[in-house]
Amino acid sequence: MKPMMPKIPFKPFQNEAESLQIADLTLENRTDRISIYGSVDLTRDKEGLAYTRELKQIIDSALAELEKSELPDKIAVEAAETVANPFAQG
Repeated sequence: MKPMMPKIPFKPFQNEAESLQIADLTLENRTDRISIYGSVDLTRDKEGLAYTRELKQIIDSALAELEKSELPDKIAVEAAETVANPFAQG
């Protein structure tokens, strides 16, 4: 069983700092979106059950947060800003 990252309270849309991993699936919290990328196999075993429960809890929390808000039809997602590497030599 691949170890899961330590449990942290993932509060959807509340900050720009949280990241959570379930197997190889990464969820990154933002104030205007949650980015989900990677993969996870929801297998028919105890590991799959644990992954499914964790993913469902996060999705349920995000859904509750969205449903209690007045939402626009669509937001404008700004491209990420590229900055110079402060550790680069030269």
